[in-house]
Amino acid sequence: MLYELTRWLSPTFSVLSVFEYITLRAMLACATALFIGLMAGPHVIRKLTELKIGQAVRSYGPETHLVKNGTPTMGGALILIAIGITTVLWADLSNRFVWVVLLVTFGFGAIGWVDDYRKVVYRNPEGMSSREKFMWQAIIGLIASVYLTFAVSAPANADIFRLMWAWISSGFSMPLPSRADLIVPFFKSVSYPLGVFGFVMLTWMVIVGASNAVNLTDGLDGLAIMPTVMVGSALGIFAYVVGRVDYSKYLLFPYIPGASEVLVLCAALGGAGLAFLWFNAYPAQVFMGDVGALALGGMLGTIAVIVRQEIVLFIMGGVFVAETLSVMIQVFWFKYTKKKTGTGRRILRMAPLHHHFEVGGWKETQVVVRFWIITMMLVLLGLATLKLR
Repeated sequence: MLYELTRWLSPTFSVLSVFEYITLRAMLACATALFIGLMAGPHVIRKLTELKIGQAVRSYGPETHLVKNGTPTMGGALILIAIGITTVLWADLSNRFVWVVLLVTFGFGAIGWVDDYRKVVYRNPEGMSSREKFMWQAIIGLIASVYLTFAVSAPANADIFRLMWAWISSGFSMPLPSRADLIVPFFKSVSYPLGVFGFVMLTWMVIVGASNAVNLTDGLDGLAIMPTVMVGSALGIFAYVVGRVDYSKYLLFPYIPGASEVLVLCAALGGAGLAFLWFNAYPAQVFMGDVGALALGGMLGTIAVIVRQEIVLFIMGGVFVAETLSVMIQVFWFKYTKKKTGTGRRILRMAPLHHHFEVGGWKETQVVVRFWIITMMLVLLGLATLKLR
């Protein structure tokens, strides 16, 4: 809105043309989201407390978490509000990538909202059933995946549906441009063409997988939000690179017209996330809830697809990956041993992985800060792929 206003007034007031620079708007977006989050945070927490929207702690979790029972949850709504307002103010709303990121973010946020609401109203720590939650994630993820397949391949907004029609007319056999290939990091010219169906499947897996991975990680005060901010900020750098002809050519990345606008959303995510961390740091005044975790994970996955860095997201989000694998391995081994021996056995003391270390004697703050440090190193490794190729 403010960006559109400055564009309209810039012919009269030439000084306003400075807002055409994405880097300036990204800094303003970060500051705006941070300000909104810090100002609105106390009011949101107070309102959640008045409505008695408190976290119902799972009985099979660590005993040390029982003291958190009743802490206001659904605080992720604060993050989404800050991101939404900031995006409307500073982003180019005619950009095709801005809207698909918002669709996934708020669509997954709506799923999380319903899940959290059921936990609060019905006092059921499990909330929405896994099958129902996955169904809605799959639907939103599929819609976004199909759209992104042609949005990434098209050079402009007007070419998206033309390209889609050309693919249908070809008998579903038309290949996608090279910019839609799967890029292998640390190699100059290694990439793999995916085709339409391959692109849709990969994109769907990245979006839905990232959403659930962040959700599984969100189990300790501040654990999920800081890695999300770090990974999102790094993806913003990739967005700026692939969205510019000169930088993408120099660094041997595909040029994705319009992708640089995603930097504004990444900056908004960074500012909103830091504002939320102010209230979510140990001991947390508010929890993110599924409304925030599902939304932010889906947002990261969508942005990674737009900037063609799915494998780099896997590297930088190593903590999210490890948390997800820990749950999968634990469940598989328990079911397998129960079927074979009649008694289920566990590999970890408790899953997800952060609980394993808690039960092993680490304090909550130790787990959180050490996971932050690991994420920081992985993000630096991911950023190294910009040049080390």
